[in-house]
Amino acid sequence: TSLMSFLEQVFLDLTFGGGGHSKAILRSVPGVTVVAADRDPVAFRLAQKLAEEYPGQVRPVLARFSQLRELLPSLGLADSGLDAALLDAGCSSMQMDVAVRGFSLSKDGPLDMRMDGDRRLRAVSLRSCRRRTVTSSGLIGLLFVRRYPAMPGAADAVNALDQQALTSVLATYGEERHARKIAAAIAQARSFHPIVRTQQLARIVAGAFPACAEYARRDRLQRPSHVATKTFQALRVFVNDELNELVAGLQEAQRLLRPGGRLCVLTFHSLEDRIVKRFLRGEDLAAPRRGSVRQLIRAADEEQEDGEEGEAEKGGESGRWAHLRRKVVLPSEEEVQGNPRGRSAKLRAAMRL
Repeated sequence: TSLMSFLEQVFLDLTFGGGGHSKAILRSVPGVTVVAADRDPVAFRLAQKLAEEYPGQVRPVLARFSQLRELLPSLGLADSGLDAALLDAGCSSMQMDVAVRGFSLSKDGPLDMRMDGDRRLRAVSLRSCRRRTVTSSGLIGLLFVRRYPAMPGAADAVNALDQQALTSVLATYGEERHARKIAAAIAQARSFHPIVRTQQLARIVAGAFPACAEYARRDRLQRPSHVATKTFQALRVFVNDELNELVAGLQEAQRLLRPGGRLCVLTFHSLEDRIVKRFLRGEDLAAPRRGSVRQLIRAADEEQEDGEEGEAEKGGESGRWAHLRRKVVLPSEEEVQGNPRGRSAKLRAAMRL
């Protein structure tokens, strides 16, 4: 919140999620207007409830980053009309914790992973269920609604992509070194039965390695990490087109922020963070990264070896941005212990020139 303490007027929250950031801003800055945007209908309903608590101060928007250009003008947001924006990339705990959404390999559910999915409980009349299966209570059934029914889910990807394409997805979006081996295991398994459940996929990936390797990897807290973690990340990023959406969100923030306006971006893996760094340096994100193969490999290795203090920002100012912090902000040990999922978070803050 300290990075946003200058706020007086309009703040854009991308993405709203459970509303933690928006609530902190509303409590600390009286009179601020928050535009709460999210592609997830569940988050949108939470934003609507928050709008009831803060009449006239919260404007919920149900949209992907790439749709904001069409929708925000209806809220009166013009170019250079925004005071600050916070972009929180990646998947929210709210999505990970619900098995039916299909994001978590630790909870068995349909292999879906679509962020645009919705879930609602509906009352089921016993009289109208003569030929339907009813739950044990006889009254409640679970309905999973999708905003874009034709949008492929993770199950579609693992069952329809050929082995070479699947290898590319795992290597590109999960940075999985064993992508070829995992893709081969998936291709073999789906030739017998379609892969439709999260833990089914997790078992298939684990089966491609010796039993001792299932939890041989370690996270930042040195806790065992399942060998399928990067596979799940890759499929989620691919299915939701997360990297292109991130670029769209950054471009919208740049268009909407006034000179002197602030942008804060939270990323949770290196693919996202590289995009944000290049964007704030003023690089053309559509162009390939410059440098020899050796230079690119060295740069990737340096990003993996960033210390607890964070790496120093390079090129203090681009043509459009000035960094607000000399180094990237990483979570403290206390914050990581309180929220282990935030262990890989990186916060970058810049001012619009």
